[in-house]
Amino acid sequence: MLDIVAALMIFIVTLILIITQPRRLSIGTSASIGAVIALLLGIVSWTDVIIVTNIVWNATLTFIALVMISLILDEIGYFEWASLHMTRLAKGSGVKMFSFLILLGALVSALFANDGAVLIMTPIVLAMMRTLMFPNHAILPFAMASGFIADTASLPFVISNLTNIISADFFQLGFLQYALVMLMPNIISIFASLVVLYVYFNRSIPKTYDETMVQTPMSAIQHKTLFTITWYCIAFLIVGYICSEMFSIPISLITSLAALFLLICGSYFRVIHVPTVIKNAPWAIIFFSIGMYVIVYGLKNVGLTTIITSVITLFIKKGSFLATIGTGFLAAFLSSIMNNLPTIMINSIALKDIYATEIAQQLTIYANIIGTNLGPKITPIGSLATLIWLHVLRRDGIYISWAYYFKIGLILTIPTLTVTLISLIIWGHIIL
Repeated sequence: MLDIVAALMIFIVTLILIITQPRRLSIGTSASIGAVIALLLGIVSWTDVIIVTNIVWNATLTFIALVMISLILDEIGYFEWASLHMTRLAKGSGVKMFSFLILLGALVSALFANDGAVLIMTPIVLAMMRTLMFPNHAILPFAMASGFIADTASLPFVISNLTNIISADFFQLGFLQYALVMLMPNIISIFASLVVLYVYFNRSIPKTYDETMVQTPMSAIQHKTLFTITWYCIAFLIVGYICSEMFSIPISLITSLAALFLLICGSYFRVIHVPTVIKNAPWAIIFFSIGMYVIVYGLKNVGLTTIITSVITLFIKKGSFLATIGTGFLAAFLSSIMNNLPTIMINSIALKDIYATEIAQQLTIYANIIGTNLGPKITPIGSLATLIWLHVLRRDGIYISWAYYFKIGLILTIPTLTVTLISLIIWGHIIL
């Protein structure tokens, strides 16, 4: 009984420290402290630490490399170039620009992970809105859209979200296998996101804007040769992801090689300040991933993850439809109250012990990923991407209260999550 209380208290206190970050305490330090305490109390063993490290190392290194690539591309002006293209393509229509920027955000999130997308795209979008002299009430829809789409469009590939990578590694899902299953749910999620965002904010979106105020896209590019090289690097990434499944190559190796190549090229052309890029990479995520997973493993050791296993088992007994919807919403609820990374870890461990038909088990695994990607948008603490996004907005003078965010998050997330899970059920029964 004491072990259960201790494991639960370590988990809760660590979560509070991660979310509040008192005295700028990093998420990696908080998770590491919790893991050390769990180790000292005997809730986890050194063997558990080794198991956890084997689970998260590939996901963590992949994520760091992707963020570094995003930072490098941002320095080159790649994302601003793309945003200017979208703005000029809209030809003065505010509604078209709103839609195109959402689609661009979805593409960036898919290729460079949701955290990288929200970190890079949000300030670019805000700067563009101010260049067009939009009032604050007209900027808010674009700001909300940039944060919302970063998570809801992070389903298509293993590399699109840290939760995807962790799940894929844990359940040994291949890159192509994962992409095929998530093809339709991702399309539906993007479309639903676009619709609910437009319906909610359509009165605030400017009908027109002066397109002559928009700069030419190439004006954003800092070095044309390096800009051309980035296209080859992106092609290398895509081919590498496909080959990773065929030849059992860790995705982290592919992303790390691409990041290293861009660092070398950026340094050679004197466009990138390498120490700054390395310094700004999210190294704390290494200690966060290992530390948090160790703490979650402690919950497993004292039997607390069996509660979630029992709940999902009840869903499965009612059929694959309820199993998928129930697992997705359970993951969404847990993500919204305790962050999606601990949730994906806890639920993955719980799902490992599920006894079900092959298709039911596969559907619950993917439903868990969808729930942990979309569900965090209900509350500000649901994902690291949202916390980063709120910080970027505050830095740019836009303040969104937690109460206001919760109201909007609930309204936007529930319909999007529902139709996405239903699409998974329909699509999953076709291809699984």
